[in-house]
Amino acid sequence: MKRRQFLGTALVGVGSVLTGCGGGSDGTSPPSRTPDTAGPLTETGSRLTEGLPLRTLAVLPNGSAQAGQFSGTLSAAPGEIGLMPGRTTGMWLYNGMAPGPVLELREGQHVAIKFDNRLGSDSTVHWHGLPVPSAQDGNPTDPVRPGESRTYEFDVPIGTAGTYWYHPHAHQTTSEQVAHGLAAPLIVRSANDPLAYLPEVTMFVSGLRLDGNGQISPDGPLDWTLGRQGEQLLVNGGKLPVHAVRPGTTQRWRVLNANSARYLRLALEGHTFTLVGTDGGLLGVPIPGVSEILLAPAQRVEVVVAVDSTPNARYRLRALRYQSEFMGLGSAVDEDLLTVATTAETPVAPMAVPTVLRSIADIGSPALRQRIELTQGGMGMMGGGMMAGGMMGFAINGRTFDPNRVDLVTNVDRVELWDIVNNTSMDHPIHVHGTQFQLVSRQAHTVVTPASYLAWIDTVNVPAGEIATIKIRQSMIGKRMFHCHILEHEDAGMMGILDVRPG
Repeated sequence: MKRRQFLGTALVGVGSVLTGCGGGSDGTSPPSRTPDTAGPLTETGSRLTEGLPLRTLAVLPNGSAQAGQFSGTLSAAPGEIGLMPGRTTGMWLYNGMAPGPVLELREGQHVAIKFDNRLGSDSTVHWHGLPVPSAQDGNPTDPVRPGESRTYEFDVPIGTAGTYWYHPHAHQTTSEQVAHGLAAPLIVRSANDPLAYLPEVTMFVSGLRLDGNGQISPDGPLDWTLGRQGEQLLVNGGKLPVHAVRPGTTQRWRVLNANSARYLRLALEGHTFTLVGTDGGLLGVPIPGVSEILLAPAQRVEVVVAVDSTPNARYRLRALRYQSEFMGLGSAVDEDLLTVATTAETPVAPMAVPTVLRSIADIGSPALRQRIELTQGGMGMMGGGMMAGGMMGFAINGRTFDPNRVDLVTNVDRVELWDIVNNTSMDHPIHVHGTQFQLVSRQAHTVVTPASYLAWIDTVNVPAGEIATIKIRQSMIGKRMFHCHILEHEDAGMMGILDVRPG
């Protein structure tokens, strides 16, 4: 499907949501299946192992016995992972895992996490989407040097229960570090979750591309233009895993798009989703009957799925074709993510979703309007910076990132409208650090479409030639990044600094 066709019929939300008719486990054992190694060939002639049970990701243990406290250690270091028969792949791992351990926090907790950098280059830990003080945000101007450690310390704000993730944000090497495996989910829980009764499944979708030696391949010129291309999609670190479910089971899925550049247009065969949450947590009311959901890079979604009651059936969760650029150079094909396999057990009755999930208020009346223009240059030079391989460069307001320059200024608690204007030939998912914001409207040519519902997000997709207007407020002083979350674009300079000053 062409991007314009898709957006023309889409609602406005996480990325875009289509509604209409649809064509983790609950503790049961997965169906017996021999792992399938007939997957896509790597350049070595080997195939990634496919069809294993969907992994439940390990959780980082809380080392504190004190109520209201969380302490832990994250170590980033080289390691080896077996992704195909008879061969290992060198990766960079948090605590020896890919993905890294899930960080489960609770609203109101005081968090202290020691980070050990055992890589050969600078790194950080960025708590993507979670509002934390500027000095604890893991931004590229505050690196942890090779062989050194630091402790990130912050309080989890009340009202931030939701699905987040953590990953490096080192200057000009974020894409390389994430491509090598450094990323993992972060979940914030509340004491009064209206969906706590539902079985929960986390699906962390990442990308993998190997070279002729079965190792992580470096970015090439096309990657620096479009974002990393040709990756195989993994869910919880596995290729085409099988998620076994008792027929009729109702589950809550947390789906995270941790790809550098791949858009995920999600659809589940024979089913629709009930959309219940976005980047910053639950919606005010559920949206049932959603047949497709578009997740741009870095976005997350929470959905409730009532699995079909037919025993011994199989349904594919798919990432349908989505073309994010007009040049026709990027990968835009239908791909399967995993298989939902119902067991032979007696079906259970589906569970209802509450009609109200939580209260979401409009941020308030804006005091200022700011314009953020996404621009592109020709082959080679862009805003004083050279793209790798002399390919197309992208910038914000005509300038590439300078860690010593402030690009925008705001005051604490000042409500603003930001018009994010995309004057380039491809989509850009724009992420703002330090806060969650609300989408107000989108404009294509002269047609302005208000947002279909109120939601908290931290990453908004801005299609080529269009304008996304957001309402935003920062509640903590300090310098914050705002940037494209196609990681190669971020590394090449499509990023700015927002200085949040006292009111």
